[in-house]
Amino acid sequence: MAAVTPRVFVSHLSGVPVFDPNGDQVGRVRDLVAMLRVGGRPPRILGLVVEVISRRRIFLPMTRVTGVESGQVITTGVVNMRRFEQRPTERLVLGEFLDRRVRLVEGHGEEGEEVTVLDVAIQQLPARRDWEIDKYFVRKGRGGALRRKGETLTVEWSAVSGFSLEEHGQGAENLVATFERLRPTDVANALHHLSPKRRVEVAAALDDDRLADVLEELPEDDQVEIIGKLAEERAADVLEAMDPDDAADLLSELPEEDKERLLALMRPDDAADVRRLMSYEERTAGGLMTTEPIVLRPDATVADALARVRQADLSPALAAQVYVCRSPDETPTGKYLGTVHFQRLLRDPPFTLVSSIVDSDLVPLRPDTPLPLVTSYLAAYNMVSAPVVDESGSLLGAVTVDDVLDHLLPDDWRETDLTDLHGEEGIGHGGR
Repeated sequence: MAAVTPRVFVSHLSGVPVFDPNGDQVGRVRDLVAMLRVGGRPPRILGLVVEVISRRRIFLPMTRVTGVESGQVITTGVVNMRRFEQRPTERLVLGEFLDRRVRLVEGHGEEGEEVTVLDVAIQQLPARRDWEIDKYFVRKGRGGALRRKGETLTVEWSAVSGFSLEEHGQGAENLVATFERLRPTDVANALHHLSPKRRVEVAAALDDDRLADVLEELPEDDQVEIIGKLAEERAADVLEAMDPDDAADLLSELPEEDKERLLALMRPDDAADVRRLMSYEERTAGGLMTTEPIVLRPDATVADALARVRQADLSPALAAQVYVCRSPDETPTGKYLGTVHFQRLLRDPPFTLVSSIVDSDLVPLRPDTPLPLVTSYLAAYNMVSAPVVDESGSLLGAVTVDDVLDHLLPDDWRETDLTDLHGEEGIGHGGR
């Protein structure tokens, strides 16, 4: 039997407190941010507008919401305190959907009958962290005195017109919605072939996490062009959402004064990771590594490790193994003890301590290891990721095979047309 995913009516979220994992209140929900989509698809919920203690309203992406239950919202604890600014492609659910007059479509009552939206239900997609609008609670009849007497009913999202985009026009809103089902590399390819003006318009309309993923797949010239056209605070937000190694590569292409200004606007922890990566030579293990591998303490269990591996935002290369280190468990860590590979995690009982199954035979890379030796290391030991450890034995990060390939392929490899792999239909158009 398929798992039942939670459904929440948005009126029940208004004013609900938002807590971090430690139980400390971050603020209260004031609205939800949705993006309309083409092709008759339900609007997607991008995140929450949260009013923090200082009465500032900030944006909390749904990817950082871990629970919506019992009159509260739980977050990952990572909150960007910059003031929320609504973008052209975004709609406020409480502010713009409720009390809106819309029409029922054929097959859901009298065709074209006007109804008033009283509430909206959202539902999390199975096995994913995405949320979509699922149903509308509507009242038949017109406004004014008759409004209270009208029949109320709950209908599917598809029963109501006016909450999707028409598939025509040249607005960035339509193009962004069309791109939604493409992989970041395919969106990057499409952006690259747009005119510079159009490329910047569409990039600016993407949400921060999506734009970060796409920037990582673009040639350096396009990256610099787009980041230079964004407002500085928005550019800092996008850099924070990028993998630290990709953000470091992008910042290294900017003039010194621009680089320092953006680093100063980033969260201190994120900026520190990027500065550390920029201190290494580009074509070395230190310059190639990410500072965000999966790190566990020796007393963690196999169940703990598998829970971390299942995180949806991890790349397959980073999810292929966990690194066991003494506290602290953020890079640079305490003493590095070894690696546990994903296959080994699948073979042992959930209660097994990772320290008892750690692979400590392989010598880790040093941050100054040159690219040819990093490549040989991964090939010789059939690895997709390798630990980078300093002289004191602390884990600094991990080098993944995709980052190595980026530096081995020709500079123009992103120009390659991959459609020949699957004929005219191309690749990557079937979703994430």
